[in-house]
Amino acid sequence: MNQQEDGKSTGAETHAGMSTRDVVGSVLSAAFGVQSSRNRERDFNSGNYRQFIIAGLIFTVLFVATLVVVVNVVLD
Repeated sequence: MNQQEDGKSTGAETHAGMSTRDVVGSVLSAAFGVQSSRNRERDFNSGNYRQFIIAGLIFTVLFVATLVVVVNVVLD
């Protein structure tokens, strides 16, 4: 891993991947607009874009399905 003298990463590290929990946390944070810049940089440096696309699609489907169920319950 390549690091600067102050201990911060230069972004040249290998793509080791992220855990499922990290990906889900990042997708939820981004969906609600509270993603920190540190986590955003981590996502871009070590995340696989396919993971985020799949997690985003799953979140979107679940979110829309939840809205449909809530509206149907309220209208009945």
